[in-house]
Amino acid sequence: MNSLNELQLDALTEVFSIGAGRAALSLSEIVGDEVRISVPSVQVISSNDISSTTLSLNSGRFGAVSQNFSGPFNAEALLLFTEEQALKIVSDMMDSQMSLEELAEFEHEAMCELGNIILNACLSAMADMLNFTLDSSLPNYTVASADDILTRLKKNTNQPYIMILHIDLAIENQRTAGNLVFLLSSASLNNLVTHIDQFLDPIS
Repeated sequence: MNSLNELQLDALTEVFSIGAGRAALSLSEIVGDEVRISVPSVQVISSNDISSTTLSLNSGRFGAVSQNFSGPFNAEALLLFTEEQALKIVSDMMDSQMSLEELAEFEHEAMCELGNIILNACLSAMADMLNFTLDSSLPNYTVASADDILTRLKKNTNQPYIMILHIDLAIENQRTAGNLVFLLSSASLNNLVTHIDQFLDPIS
């Protein structure tokens, strides 16, 4: 198993879009304004094929919220935004007029909260719709270069597959694009496909 067919990818996109909607509602309550999150596409590739183009990584620095999930399939999840976008999100979340230097002091805590909301909303939607349970670790936030991120994604030979969700996030009509990346082992990908097929069976 090294790929999903179009129907399976469509099902995952639907599942994650529901999770994104849940996350948007939670974030709307925090910022006191409308938040919209959409998942326009999902793809699964080999970690050997990951590139800066795949993730739209430029030469700048990126904020990455990471979290581990375990259950029928195990995955390490990364939520990626450029550092500039991350600071803008923090500003929107805090409804703040502070400078970027001042906002940087709150960047870690705010991005961990953002990542925790989005990651858990997406994974809980998957667990609910595909009928399984997942446990999660606490989120961690780091800032790294594009090269560091690509090296991290490629080096884990125990998780040779990568599921990428392209995310559009808008807070107060300010649109930001990011990526939600899941590192999966062969067994985890196979287990995920099995649950997707079970979900699709009654309607296929």
